[in-house]
Amino acid sequence: MRSTTTTTMAVKSKLVSLLFLIATLSSAFAASFSDSDSDSDLVNELVSLRSATESGVIHLDDHGISKFLTSASTPRPYSLLVFFDATQLHSKTELRLQELRREFGVVSASYLANNNGSEGTKLFFCEIEFSKSQSSFQLFGVNALPHIRLVSPFISNLRDESGQMDQSDYSRLAESMAEFVEQRTKLKVGPIQRPPFLSKSQIGVIVSLIVIATPFVIKRILRGETLLHDHRLWLAGAIFVYFFSVAGTMHNIIRKMPMFLQDRNDPNKLVFFYQGSGMQLGAEGFAVGFLYTVVGLLLAFVTNVLVRVKNLNAQRLVMLLALFISFWAVKKVVYLDNWKTGYGIHPYWPSSWR
Repeated sequence: MRSTTTTTMAVKSKLVSLLFLIATLSSAFAASFSDSDSDSDLVNELVSLRSATESGVIHLDDHGISKFLTSASTPRPYSLLVFFDATQLHSKTELRLQELRREFGVVSASYLANNNGSEGTKLFFCEIEFSKSQSSFQLFGVNALPHIRLVSPFISNLRDESGQMDQSDYSRLAESMAEFVEQRTKLKVGPIQRPPFLSKSQIGVIVSLIVIATPFVIKRILRGETLLHDHRLWLAGAIFVYFFSVAGTMHNIIRKMPMFLQDRNDPNKLVFFYQGSGMQLGAEGFAVGFLYTVVGLLLAFVTNVLVRVKNLNAQRLVMLLALFISFWAVKKVVYLDNWKTGYGIHPYWPSSWR
């Protein structure tokens, strides 16, 4: 009798353990499916918010940061590339916030156009504006702009600056931003697709105007009454090309060099001349180009205009004045070169003068 009772109790004990194990597994599976459903809901909402904007950049506020980052459990099924903006600082052109924001939108639109499948839901481009999301700025620890940060799926501490984009990643704007994204996320952004400079309607209007104006232009060309027949236009064009060449303007365009920088020691001051041979600001090139242009114009004046003046005293006076100004301009160029690079320029006299 005792043996039967013991066996019955053992069976009941095993049955209870089995039921407890089933209940535990069921709750685990339910929690797993619940988390999966929650993650998919977040992804679907991000996709919906992205589709509502032209470039695919999602506008987030403090509530959005809480919902998609701080409240979402890690690892999240997506990464967020966040652009921090401040409307009140758009007037400070040295920060280039508006330009960087446009390029950020270009990268977002290119990524969206080149990744239509599941890859397109692994990365979302977002922006946060300071006046509407000051708490989020403090949460990320952002105290200076421009600032772009990648929040990967495993980041739980938003003050982690490992995903911050360096200033070197802004050098080539959209192209360098795309390289940063591909390097950090291992996702393919694809070719950068910039919007056309002119829309189809604008091109149609321009073509219509050209067709209408063509007969009148041909008539004036045959009569020799166009601007191309005006020697003053060619003179101004030659001076412009000369200044464009000696001022290093092509270097500034290719390297996208700023005209000036903000002084690190005093933010209220601007730096127009950078001391060091590794960098040249736009203002430096224009200043040196202006001095070169002055010397070139004086040389052209002396050789083409002054020689026609019959008064010898006037010729000598103007010649001395031109020589003095040219000497001053060249001396300034030599001084700036020595100050910037540290290299000195010394005159070489004929050996018979020594």
